[in-house]
Amino acid sequence: MPNTLLALNWKMNKTPTEARAWAEELKEKYVPVDGVELAVMAPALDLSSLAANLPAGVEFGGQDVSEHESGAYTGEISAAMLKDTGATYVVIGHSERRDYHQETDAQVAAKAKQAQANGLVPIVCVGEKLDVREKGEQVAFTLRQLEGSLAGVGAEVVVAYEPVWAIGTGKTATADDAEELAAAIREALKQQYGAKAGSIRILYGGSVKPENIAEICSKPNVNGALVGGASLKVPDVLGMNAALK
Repeated sequence: MPNTLLALNWKMNKTPTEARAWAEELKEKYVPVDGVELAVMAPALDLSSLAANLPAGVEFGGQDVSEHESGAYTGEISAAMLKDTGATYVVIGHSERRDYHQETDAQVAAKAKQAQANGLVPIVCVGEKLDVREKGEQVAFTLRQLEGSLAGVGAEVVVAYEPVWAIGTGKTATADDAEELAAAIREALKQQYGAKAGSIRILYGGSVKPENIAEICSKPNVNGALVGGASLKVPDVLGMNAALK
């Protein structure tokens, strides 16, 4: 069974100065937990601060990457640029990117392939909105999204299931809800990757906090969490990390 991954998604928060202060506070107080990997997904401008100040063993990554290798794409950030900062991961296809920037599954797959070609591990996000869940179509919808988002993508990937209705709302899918989708995703990964699917980590994302992370991650197909709001304060991060012992 792969290590549990606690991926912290800061979204559009923290200046480089604030990122350095956060990393320094974490470095003072962080106690590694066996079998748990901690990684910070930060704005690109914060990555140098994190590289210089995070405690040993804590990884970091970006929140998006260009689908293009290089060239005349003003404002975009290439996978090679992220890798050169020391990044390990990059979040791709987060529901906010899909919603606000109309990213398609094909674009997500193209970004994931660029990430892998440059030695980054893509964290590919999938999940349904409330209207889909109310119709009972969450599994079919999510698996269609997964298929398109992983088309041509290698097995060196992390999948994050994020029910959109639970992101930043205070609403949380139950541990059983998370396991239902994680198990369905696992079966789909087996169809695509065969035996390699067993080593692919599936995360749950959506209003995760110290009080609920242990129950969610106790499920057999949930291998960690993609954490938003609770990632911004070091005490919350330490609480989640400790809860996974």
